[in-house]
Amino acid sequence: MLGAEVDFAGLPSGRMKVFPLSRLAAAEALGDARVKAGAVDADRFGCFINAHMGDTRFVDERLGVIPATDLTGIPWCDQFLPNSACVELANCLGLYGPRLCYSTACASSLIAVMSAVRAIRDGQCDIALTGGADAIDPLFASGFRQMRVLAENDDPKRACRPFDRNRCGFVLGEGAGMMVVERLSHALERGARIYAEIRACAALAEAHHVTGLDADSEALTRLIRETLRKAELRPEEVGYINAHGTGTEQNDLVEMRAIRRALGRAADQVCVSSLKSMLGHMINAAGGVELALTVMAMRDGFAPPTINLTDPDPELTFDCLPLVGRRNRFQHALKLSVAFGGHLVAIALSRWNDAATGFAYPIEFGQRVA
Repeated sequence: MLGAEVDFAGLPSGRMKVFPLSRLAAAEALGDARVKAGAVDADRFGCFINAHMGDTRFVDERLGVIPATDLTGIPWCDQFLPNSACVELANCLGLYGPRLCYSTACASSLIAVMSAVRAIRDGQCDIALTGGADAIDPLFASGFRQMRVLAENDDPKRACRPFDRNRCGFVLGEGAGMMVVERLSHALERGARIYAEIRACAALAEAHHVTGLDADSEALTRLIRETLRKAELRPEEVGYINAHGTGTEQNDLVEMRAIRRALGRAADQVCVSSLKSMLGHMINAAGGVELALTVMAMRDGFAPPTINLTDPDPELTFDCLPLVGRRNRFQHALKLSVAFGGHLVAIALSRWNDAATGFAYPIEFGQRVA
């Protein structure tokens, strides 16, 4: 089993944080899921983690920024293989089920979750570790700066302003979020504590532009409708939508239009928020981390806010929970990812309300859950 003690203060910068971040998140997820070593069939245990930037410190060494000794002991494969974290986790845990890693920009970890769900439904495995981890890499950051999508603000805490009239881009973040996804019968048999049911997953593409989005948001509108159809949910049943919400002019506009068109009048009642306003944009890990937080929000009956939203865009025609969150015992939620390359992903969730195997209300805000 993986150790959970990580000295973040002593970690090197950049991609090298991905391994300890993913290890820590995996250890916490497995512990919370009460998965004990040897108690689950490893041949039926999958691992689905997003791709990430390789270890680019060899570039710093060639430029004379760091000495060659700083690269001692780093495997050559870590310099370019984007599936290193997925491989390391699965190897450390001895997981012999399906092992898949996706590089689909900031939809990567949400697609990883979707792939885990499909593998379980297809009978390839019974249980899977899935989610995402990512860390800021200097080359990655410079690329985003060249694209002019990073926010420029003297106050980093207020720089990312999703859905605000004065939004000017996103702030890079880093972190990890892992989940254990399994077949319901498997979870009940081993006495797992269940947070939510994944009702439907769907993915579509925009055949438009590598980084540009269709301003009419037709593909995203179709994706939301298709996901709800597969989940057998009516628009008015969706209580919360966790938006991709980057804080860029284009992304926010497309999401605002798609949510309104897909939900129609039901958009008047739904709560929508962007966690990137608080966490920054974790790129490859964004979808997985935000999905995990959506599940926790559903567990606690509390819809998280979109901070820094002080001057809403005129196209914002629904409640984006400006500045403060709200008690909201929503039973169904939708998570969206809108990524470069035209990758569009949505996952529909429902709260697991059985007190014996899950969480019963009321759970007070701030209360520790045993």
